[in-house]
Amino acid sequence: MAINGSGLFVSTIIDIFDDTQLGVDLSSETQLKAALYPGTITPNYDAAAASAAYGAGVFSGTEITGTGYTAGGVTVTSTTVTGSSGVLTFDAADLSWASSTLSGVRGVLIYADGLAGKNAIILVDLGASYSTSNGTLAVTWAAGGIFTLDLVP
Repeated sequence: MAINGSGLFVSTIIDIFDDTQLGVDLSSETQLKAALYPGTITPNYDAAAASAAYGAGVFSGTEITGTGYTAGGVTVTSTTVTGSSGVLTFDAADLSWASSTLSGVRGVLIYADGLAGKNAIILVDLGASYSTSNGTLAVTWAAGGIFTLDLVP
């Protein structure tokens, strides 16, 4: 298997709503990071929290490496959480890695770096594998946001 679609990590979402009361602040620019992964990993969106985190499970030892990229990824900035007509939308500034030489980038993991568990929030499938050679890898989020949740289906 391999990355074959984007998804939210169920254990993180459950821990936000249950008595764990996981303190994920999607609107904080110091809490979230985005790390790059190859298309060869097989994400398990239903994995237990201990396996659905940066540096754990399929995210252990599989992060992209290369010039212009630092392990752990970049801070996710200009984050917004909005609601309209029963739909919650999470968005952020686009990402880029300038002067980079990277190969096989297919997934972007957004995770809660500000939490001890570095809980995974969403893995975004880029739809294809991308490479750079002393160039810029740019990730431009969809106009409708990184993810939406329909709270009144």
